[in-house]
Amino acid sequence: MKNTTCFLAFSALLLMSFSCSNDKDSPADPGTVTDPVETNAPNSAYKPAFEGQTRINGVKTNTSFEGVVITSALASPWGVKTLPDGRLLVTEKAGQMRIVTTAGVVSSPITGIPAVNASGQGGLLGLCLDPEYATNKMIYWVFAEATTGGNNTAVAKGKLSADEKNIEGATVIYRAKPANPSNLHYGGRILFDKTGNLVVSTGERSVLETRPLAQSVSSGLGKVVRLTKEGQPASGNPVFTGSGALAELYSIGHRNPQGLALHPVTGEIWESEHGPRGGDEINRLKAGANFGWPTITYGIEYSGEKVGAGIQQQSGLEQPVYYWDPVVSPSGMTFYTGNRVPEWENNLFIGALSGMHIVRLAIENNKVVGEERLLASEGQRFRDITQGSDGALYAVTDQGRLYKIDKK
Repeated sequence: MKNTTCFLAFSALLLMSFSCSNDKDSPADPGTVTDPVETNAPNSAYKPAFEGQTRINGVKTNTSFEGVVITSALASPWGVKTLPDGRLLVTEKAGQMRIVTTAGVVSSPITGIPAVNASGQGGLLGLCLDPEYATNKMIYWVFAEATTGGNNTAVAKGKLSADEKNIEGATVIYRAKPANPSNLHYGGRILFDKTGNLVVSTGERSVLETRPLAQSVSSGLGKVVRLTKEGQPASGNPVFTGSGALAELYSIGHRNPQGLALHPVTGEIWESEHGPRGGDEINRLKAGANFGWPTITYGIEYSGEKVGAGIQQQSGLEQPVYYWDPVVSPSGMTFYTGNRVPEWENNLFIGALSGMHIVRLAIENNKVVGEERLLASEGQRFRDITQGSDGALYAVTDQGRLYKIDKK
């Protein structure tokens, strides 16, 4: 009874906060408040650091919308980005890029891409377009690269040819070292920040021998790095103390970060990150910050044992904005800046893999105030999502589908 009373009171307070002002700068009404969308038992008995950090109340979009399959002809697509003319550029795990029209016409594979190691969680991963793509046709992408000593999370760039059939001058510009034989936890997202520099997420490669390197400032594993277009450390990067500290580091202490997005208002970088059993995270990145893995986590080992000392908070280590237990396996994500569904304004949309839905998080003042699960009935592992030039959302799934999600 106490929990029900608290929920009703919180819901009423939330609704009042969205209705007390008609100012154009006030947050959009996120929709109807509901019970929390997560109803399964958590894997751990860990308590959140603050109210609303997990299992926030649900919200339901009131505007009628639909998710339509544009094509099912893709092969394990991993990344999707919108081209200036509205078509979509897609990476496929095995090592291909393709261009897809919004009518679902899929191009032949684009050639000229360096070989990828597609075993395990590897392959051709996230991608982004140069801010001057309309004139220079430059594309940047992340991939799993086989090399001496194992595999790297690597970053490459190249120019799309005039006939759009191949990548010209493909060059590897960055490798997250050390290499390791593991074929897991590559991270793999990439974007341009508001200063025109590249931001790349790397995983800690999963195995126990590399896991501690997420905390090592002399390793590129388990990090978010910030680079120039040439793959060099960007000016203005934070300075980490410690022997051999890498100049490209932006933040440290990450497990397997598979999502990056720029907040449309603040320009800040937000990140999604896979936890173990429990402890999937949404983080608002800060230059020079340590996000704690594996020292702190809201998850447990797959065996059921504690991770390390089994602590969730420690001075000097950042707390996630939001976490899930049990996991949803958050992957690619984007903020909605369209106007066709008013409830979605500046909301964060995340592809969920094991969760098999698209997460919608309503955010106010950098805190999650509501969660919704979209397209859960489709039974798909949603790998990435982007906003099209038409204002609709486009999402790809491991099973090969491309969805358009928009107002009916």
